[in-house]
Amino acid sequence: MKGLLLRWLVLTAAILAASYLLDGIVVSGFGAAFFAAATLGVLNALFRPILLLVTLPINVLTLGLFTFVINAFLLMMVSGVISGFQVAGFGSALVGSLVISLVSWLLSSFVNGEGRVEVITLHRRNDRWE
Repeated sequence: MKGLLLRWLVLTAAILAASYLLDGIVVSGFGAAFFAAATLGVLNALFRPILLLVTLPINVLTLGLFTFVINAFLLMMVSGVISGFQVAGFGSALVGSLVISLVSWLLSSFVNGEGRVEVITLHRRNDRWE
């Protein structure tokens, strides 16, 4: 349960980062980003696998880049449901999905399988890092 909340907060931070970096995504506050992350998580769990299966030929032809189009579509769906979260257009949603994916991946890389934050320390031994 702790891991779910931590990943939810990571997605919230990614949405806030996208709204800070892009003019086309507007978030009214932390609460709106928190509920947008919850809604996006539910949509990703329910609809994303179906959409990936339906668009598999296009996804193979584009070497997986069509996944960002699916993510943008889901992001626009979230903006229609959450009142404090607005996406200006499909271009903003596409770039926003890229930013959210990158920030979420970066922050999630510090979370282990049990939902705990991990810090990797490197030690120098015999002229190499271990």
